[in-house]
Amino acid sequence: MHLLSQKRSFAPIVALVLGLLVPVTSAQQAPQAGDPPQLGAPAKDTLADGPQVFTSTVQKFRMVPIKGLDRPFSLVFLPDGNMLITERAGRLRIVKNGVVDPQPISGIPSVLDLRLKGLQDLALHPRYAENKLVYFTYYKPKPGEKDVATAVLARGRFDNNHALTDVRDLFVSDAWCASPSAARIAFARDGKIFLAIGVPIRGRAGTAQPDDSQLPGNDVGKVLRLNDDGTIPSDNPFAGKPGYKPEIYALGIRNSLGLVIHPQTGELWEHENGPMGGDEINIIKPGRNYGWPIISYGRAYNGDLTGDTSGPTSEQHQMPGMEEPFLIWVPSIAPSGLAFYTGDQLPAWKGNIFVGGMRGMVLQRIVLNAKGMPILRENLLTEIKQRIRDVRQGPDGLLYVLTDETKGALLRLEPVDGERSSGK
Repeated sequence: MHLLSQKRSFAPIVALVLGLLVPVTSAQQAPQAGDPPQLGAPAKDTLADGPQVFTSTVQKFRMVPIKGLDRPFSLVFLPDGNMLITERAGRLRIVKNGVVDPQPISGIPSVLDLRLKGLQDLALHPRYAENKLVYFTYYKPKPGEKDVATAVLARGRFDNNHALTDVRDLFVSDAWCASPSAARIAFARDGKIFLAIGVPIRGRAGTAQPDDSQLPGNDVGKVLRLNDDGTIPSDNPFAGKPGYKPEIYALGIRNSLGLVIHPQTGELWEHENGPMGGDEINIIKPGRNYGWPIISYGRAYNGDLTGDTSGPTSEQHQMPGMEEPFLIWVPSIAPSGLAFYTGDQLPAWKGNIFVGGMRGMVLQRIVLNAKGMPILRENLLTEIKQRIRDVRQGPDGLLYVLTDETKGALLRLEPVDGERSSGK
């Protein structure tokens, strides 16, 4: 396959070294972090009912829990101040005045809620105030199969009450898989929509495999670029190129669980779960190859450098024509959710990156220097001992976090009255 070559800069290497300096205290042993407890195990609500105050190295903050969710995955903020939240089992919920409405919103198609699939990401159309269009990703079951599904981009019109109407599939990918998979979405400034589809481990024959991430004739392990109606833009990097799916924007993606537009530059940033080690943040450029499953800073779940169901195919960390990450995690935290904080409510955190950790049970704060390079990482919310699925900045300048638990919650992070930050 044709690989695009790129001249490397020193900056990504600095970021990688920072990641490698983190002490290895534990390893990611399985590809299914965040799955429900085993059958018969009772769900436990381990989160306090009321607000708790925590202190980062630079900012004291209050965490206010909003309970009543089951394995939430993603959230968006409505113009009226309410929020929509997806639950992986296939429910769309609304939070009104800080309370989860017990009645789900109707209109969501049937999903396969198995091996981390189900109902996933959520986004509002850039002109939502005019058209009321809500976009979401879900895993459509394959007819005649019990455990195979593919990622779908769909949309519906929200009635501001309890229903999505005019629900339709806009794009059905060919990534039919029996293994874990994620499908994140983000609207670009030009109104185009990015869709990242991952297949991180090898499954049974006849279904999508990690090796497909390097093949240009399918949607597996790719970032796709689509029009807001699901059609394919004519200016995509591989449009018209023989053998390439025209929807492909970038390839070599393992399993992206964070996909956002940088608030200042407009660049597409994503992070993805590596195997055992090697979680990474990438800045996605059109037509570029991000290496999976050929290269990785991680290794197979069984500890081997390559192979098994989960490892890369080579022992190399770098290869010509393949992009290097902006940042990596060793050991893995299984990142999920990604936000650039630009608000004024928590001023000591302004300009920081926030990433949820599923295996790490952490909200991680990443500090950048004046050159935009990572210089410090701080683990937050480790005391609550819950997996963090998503993190978003609200229009009110606060941070909102979802916990990936059967007794899950929406956490609002707000300043503590009378406290001054150090501004570091």
